[in-house]
Amino acid sequence: MKVFSKVYTALIFTFLYAPILILIIFSFNQSKTRGLWTGFTLKWYGELFRDKDIMNALSVTLIVAVVASVVAVIIGTLAAVGVFSMKKRTRSLIMAVNQIPMVNPEIVTGISLMLLFVLIYNSTGMFETGMGTLLIAHITFCIPYVLLSVLPKLRQMNYSIYEAALDLGCNPVKAFFKVILPEIVPGIMTGFLMAFTLSLDDFVISLFTGGSAQTLSVLIYSMTKKRVSPTINALSTLLFVSVLILLILANLGQIRSMKRADQKARAEKGQGEMKR
Repeated sequence: MKVFSKVYTALIFTFLYAPILILIIFSFNQSKTRGLWTGFTLKWYGELFRDKDIMNALSVTLIVAVVASVVAVIIGTLAAVGVFSMKKRTRSLIMAVNQIPMVNPEIVTGISLMLLFVLIYNSTGMFETGMGTLLIAHITFCIPYVLLSVLPKLRQMNYSIYEAALDLGCNPVKAFFKVILPEIVPGIMTGFLMAFTLSLDDFVISLFTGGSAQTLSVLIYSMTKKRVSPTINALSTLLFVSVLILLILANLGQIRSMKRADQKARAEKGQGEMKR
């Protein structure tokens, strides 16, 4: 049984990562022909950075991902604090509504936002599809993930420390920055990285709401209608490595925060035993 489970796991990982490995290998291939290795080269990476269309799409993608992630973190964190202070029934209702964008098919979300922007533009002349609508759309679908990342950290927090800060003269805003914010930083960082990765990777919503502002995913899709250039292999490799580095940093941050929490708990337990 153990041998079967190991073979099954190995097959799953092979199926998932073998295509990515092949893509990375062929990003260094001299030939434009797919499936034929003719020698090692870095010229496709050079051509990638000389391609104006790809560089413009990359800049749009990174700007949207960073801005959407920062705004989503601010709104999502404040929303998490507000939801945490609500009554149980209201909180359950809000969380159920928060889950809708996450379980809703992306094509439905993309078409809905596009129709909304078109309606507003036809009525008021505002929100013509472009960079602005793309940013709003990305912020919209990133917020629920940030809220879900921050809320568990609020539940783990010792709320009596916040109340003690208020009793000692802090106003609610100062107490938030002094007490609550340091406790929920790991959740905020996780939410930011998740929002950044989702924004970087999004295609369907960007296709419907981007208009003249093309992200990398939309540009690559338009390029697949013709013969795919090996520069796409190089671009995909760089994106994969970037996301992999982000995930590794996020996991290392979580491990460190868990170690610090464990050390803090042990120290508090030791102090309690000494007092006894």
